[in-house]
Amino acid sequence: MADSLADILAKDRFNEPPEVKVIKDYLHTHFQADCVVTVNPRQIIVGVKGASLAGALRVRLHELQALCQTQKRLVIRIN
Repeated sequence: MADSLADILAKDRFNEPPEVKVIKDYLHTHFQADCVVTVNPRQIIVGVKGASLAGALRVRLHELQALCQTQKRLVIRIN
């Protein structure tokens, strides 16, 4: 029998890079906020809701990059 769409999507097939998990956990822990993370070959784009969150995150950008252990450029975008 064919699998339903919900069963297919529930499987852990879609692995996200470790940097994405670190960034999402960091924002959830320190700011109680969600974000959208896009990984490109040279940069990681962090989309947040609101300019105040983006400004607060900008101050901690070097700390976040060290936690991610990446040389990619971190970019903050307001959604």
